Amino acid sequence: MEALVEATQKEWFPAESVLVMSNRNDAAGLRFAEAHGIETIAVPHKDFANDREAFERAMHVHLQRCNVDIIALAGFMRILTSWFVRQWDGKLINIHPSLLPKYPGLNTHQRALDAGDAEAGCSVHWVNEGVDTGEIIDQRRVGIESGDTAETLAARVLKSEHDLYPNALEKACYSLINS
Repeated sequence: MEALVEATQKEWFPAESVLVMSNRNDAAGLRFAEAHGIETIAVPHKDFANDREAFERAMHVHLQRCNVDIIALAGFMRILTSWFVRQWDGKLINIHPSLLPKYPGLNTHQRALDAGDAEAGCSVHWVNEGVDTGEIIDQRRVGIESGDTAETLAARVLKSEHDLYPNALEKACYSLINS
């Protein structure tokens, strides 16, 4: 999220950050965004008694109020309902720590190591109603090194994510502008 905020504050970038929203009141990204003059809001999912759609409708209200044109998910570890995905179809992107379509879901780094893969990486994709199944916007590859653990691999992939996500967001914005 920090890399996205920093990118969108560049004069040439085709988007600006108008809202940083979290499902956790204590998310560090909220403080970072506030320090950069961006509106923030927390919509704790726990306040919605396991009613995922009610939680997402609350988020949707804030997104509309801020005139959001595109959503870039970052660190949002919740599966979105079909209702929300349909509301934001073609305007919702996500970053995932694997070379999709390999290893959707969780534990991606350990799964790549267990499979004996020579490389791992990260992908930015359009969000659809599946889990990590949307059209890929861009990817970065990271070599797996001898002695890697899930943690050491995750740290290197995270560095690639910070480079990849702003570039992929830029591509997604131009895709929306040109459609």
